[in-house]
Amino acid sequence: MISLVIPLLNEVESIPVLFTEIDQVAKAHELALQIIFVDDGSQDGSWSQIQKLSHGDSRVIGIRLRRNFGKAAALMAGVREASGDPLITLDADLQDDPAEIPALLERLNQGFDVISGWKKSRRDPWARVFASRVFNRLVSAITGVRLHDHNCGLKAYRAGLFAEVQIYGELHRFIPVLAASRGFRVGELEVNHRPRRFGHSKYGPLRFLRGFLDLLTVKFLTGYSHRPQHLLGGIGLLCFMAGLTGMVYLAITWLVRLWRPEAFMPLHERPLLLYSVAGLVLGAQMMSLGLIAELITAGRRHADFFSIAERTAHPAAPVCSSD
Repeated sequence: MISLVIPLLNEVESIPVLFTEIDQVAKAHELALQIIFVDDGSQDGSWSQIQKLSHGDSRVIGIRLRRNFGKAAALMAGVREASGDPLITLDADLQDDPAEIPALLERLNQGFDVISGWKKSRRDPWARVFASRVFNRLVSAITGVRLHDHNCGLKAYRAGLFAEVQIYGELHRFIPVLAASRGFRVGELEVNHRPRRFGHSKYGPLRFLRGFLDLLTVKFLTGYSHRPQHLLGGIGLLCFMAGLTGMVYLAITWLVRLWRPEAFMPLHERPLLLYSVAGLVLGAQMMSLGLIAELITAGRRHADFFSIAERTAHPAAPVCSSD
């Protein structure tokens, strides 16, 4: 069975159309589906539509969150309810085409754990397209996971992946990055992208800023969550050494001024003194912060920071008889 997880917010008009399209794909390709709609605090009657579908079709499961918790929370709620494998996520605004589901499954079966959709020809305003391309290139450059479209909601996963990859806030767009950091195999597939038919986009101009801040969080989580001192202490050490170098230089010039006062300006008139002191203080603070972070992470290092792909099955050891 294949589980579809569909988070939504105020998509009352799109839900019945999307369900009809999914049903047509399932019948055409003989797919056994579990369809999970997650209502993330809608106020437009979306939940009534989901209830109606659930009562009329045993494949449909509805989950309603008490308020709008965000797409990451809605996805995790749906993932926990899912019992199928693989698992496919898609948005409910009809821009993700359910007809791509068979192709995603075929691509996933080529040895991947995650397949991310690539909306090569986007049907969005040019400003959103431009911002998305800049963001995607930035994510690929910083994380090393080179995908054309990290933001695409149409993705396919091995269900076991979510036992190790947990998301919160707005980290849903970085699931492939988090999965790759655990050693899961990530690929992508060009998918059809359609224009929005109903309602309006839920994302405003602040999405890019929040995405950049989340990118910094993901970079820290994937690279330094188990060794924070390598990052914080490294930055602190550089600042401290720069400040120390400046102080040594100023000390030498102060000694020279004892014999030749005209050679250098007085210390209190030199900006380098302020910069050097700031470097020493900032460096010491960053290294101290790194040590504190190490102490905090040491308390949770019982959790595995590695991922096991498979195990061999060993036969039971023979029982030795004493004759």
